[in-house]
Amino acid sequence: MSFIDHLEALRWHIIRSVLFVFSAAIVFFVFIDFIFDQVIMGPTRNDFISYKLLCSLSHSLGLGESLCLPPMDMKLQVTSVSGTFMSSISMAFACAIMVGFPYLLFEVWRFVKPALKPEELKHTRGIIFWVSLFFFIGAAFGYFMLAPFTFNFLSNYKIGTAALLDYRPTLTDYLDTLIDITLGAGVAFELPMASWVLSSMGIVTPDFLRNYRKYAYVALLVVAAIITPSPDWGSQLVVVVPLVLLYEISILISARVNRKQEKKMAEWS
Repeated sequence: MSFIDHLEALRWHIIRSVLFVFSAAIVFFVFIDFIFDQVIMGPTRNDFISYKLLCSLSHSLGLGESLCLPPMDMKLQVTSVSGTFMSSISMAFACAIMVGFPYLLFEVWRFVKPALKPEELKHTRGIIFWVSLFFFIGAAFGYFMLAPFTFNFLSNYKIGTAALLDYRPTLTDYLDTLIDITLGAGVAFELPMASWVLSSMGIVTPDFLRNYRKYAYVALLVVAAIITPSPDWGSQLVVVVPLVLLYEISILISARVNRKQEKKMAEWS
């Protein structure tokens, strides 16, 4: 294919992706009231499922109220005439992109697939399923665990004379924070998949991952600081620990891939 033909193929992939996102956003916009009350504002409610489970776990382990987060009273404000409407559109598109992630990934895969060699295609079998699975696990972790810790800490943080402060964050600020946390956690949980693909292509080895482990841990701390808007060490540890576990899992995955490749090379020899 010529360069123009590649651009034409890419154009149709982009058009289909945009049409899908717009169509899904329209559907979510129709149910925006339910989505806002039950999903978007879920982490700010004191009866959110994460708060109940953490408190029950604390009592079951005999830790008292140590894992029970304090009550949260967060009221949002809108500072522009079109703020509510524009926020509804943002919520609809954010939900469309999140739910439609597998299809968007599928369109990207269809464009990249012809450029891969047969051996590379063999190593990337089922990649859409696994990438989507880790993304949704990460997004769920960000929504159900990280977001409640973040908003609870920020809403209860006090400075100076409390009577002089009226804590009323804007709706836009809240949405941006929630989306950043959810999408950031979803992307961060792609680490094992990246290790599998890169190891299969011979770009990354388990020895490389082990040698650069300490540098990776520092990078993960930076990622945790970016994902968690709050300076609370507890919230950042909630992110760092799973990321460190994912990195160690990535080393195991890379080692397994490397053993299979060495076995094939030995059989071929």
